[in-house]
Amino acid sequence: MCSPAWGCSAGRAMYESREAGGQRANSNTSSAFISIVGRPNVGKSTLLNALVGEHVAIVSQKPQTTRNRITGILTREERQFVFIDTPGMHTPRTRLGEYMAGEINQGMADVDAALLVSEPLGEIHPMEALLLERLSVRGTPIVLIVNKIDSLPRKDAMMEKIEAFSALATLAEVVPISAKNGDGIDLLLAQLDRFCKPGPHYFEPDAYTEQPERVIVAELFREALLRYLQDEIPHGTAVVIEKMREREQGDIVDIDAIIYCEKDTHKGIIVGKGGAAIKNTASTARRSIERFLGGKINLQCWVKVRKDWRNRPGALRELGFN
Repeated sequence: MCSPAWGCSAGRAMYESREAGGQRANSNTSSAFISIVGRPNVGKSTLLNALVGEHVAIVSQKPQTTRNRITGILTREERQFVFIDTPGMHTPRTRLGEYMAGEINQGMADVDAALLVSEPLGEIHPMEALLLERLSVRGTPIVLIVNKIDSLPRKDAMMEKIEAFSALATLAEVVPISAKNGDGIDLLLAQLDRFCKPGPHYFEPDAYTEQPERVIVAELFREALLRYLQDEIPHGTAVVIEKMREREQGDIVDIDAIIYCEKDTHKGIIVGKGGAAIKNTASTARRSIERFLGGKINLQCWVKVRKDWRNRPGALRELGFN
């Protein structure tokens, strides 16, 4: 884990304004802050995990899975990359949606480059055009990432999409990849070297995220939850880790998790008949969390209803959306 517990601040300027106590520097070191932006479900979080080589962002087929900025860190000898994954760009319909839109804007601030992730076929979505415009106004170098090329029958089928993007904005690079399979990731990292700026490394060499363990554990539980939920329910759920404590004797971590939902009917679906659904969710979450922590856990979970929490500022703050 990363030692500086600095929340999710985005951009080089945010880090340069802090003390440099734990930073490593010599005449050859350099770093780059790079945001990852795009519409929901284009593979941004899968790309972050592929770049860092660790499971730092949860992945789901459900739209708007990512709610906060998530920082992934990769150090390759003298170069350090700080990747900032952002929620999918969409039209906000709740206070939570407005919070997520703010996370996108913060994630694009003070970065050395932005990876705009898009799918290989279809027209440019208005939200993608808006992202292009905002990045261009900031003067941020834009790297177009054409993801999911493994789904193409012919690789030349994506050229129309690339040409459409090139007509709207100046692109620093275009890199076709399959984040799921890892195709093109090494080429992408080689292309990103050009955005590194001389200076100190902001994180220890073995750090791969700055998220606190408790936050990652909550997200891993929510990832398991998304696997079993019906389409209309995921947006109204949140997971909070109330307790996370290692036992004095034995290598077991006791974890208490609370699942919040907005309706009594949703609670019934999450729990399931005879508690079957929540048992399956907890079992899946336990395996993921144990892999992450590298040891056994004792996981206890509860489901609580908090009506319309996505539109209540006080509830959003209490659930960690500050």
